[in-house]
Amino acid sequence: PEREGTFHRGSGLNLTSGQYTAPVAGYYTFTATLRIVRREQRRKGQPGRGNRLRALICVQSRCQHNSNLETVSRLENGSDLFTISVTGILYLEAGQYASVFVDNAAGSPLTVQSNSDFSAILLGV
Repeated sequence: PEREGTFHRGSGLNLTSGQYTAPVAGYYTFTATLRIVRREQRRKGQPGRGNRLRALICVQSRCQHNSNLETVSRLENGSDLFTISVTGILYLEAGQYASVFVDNAAGSPLTVQSNSDFSAILLGV
């Protein structure tokens, strides 16, 4: 654990790379809760790509394939703090990794806060 209040058991999580590597093949339940701050509001009349945000948990960074979990959320105007969660079950082979990704179509810079959460739990082989 990098700070008080965090829990880390097992060797699969690499805090430097942000990847969870499966120690054994099996079904894992993943959960990511991201606390996100909008750094600046989009100006009126400024062209934007939309106001949606996607959070994904992908196997081997292959988010375009079926081996991922995904949630989509709309960002409310006037708010600077958002929470988005993604959860589900994925099968990983031993040595495969899973990572969290954010697809920002909000039209303004976003920062994922350090008090965000991630968990991976082996359900069975």
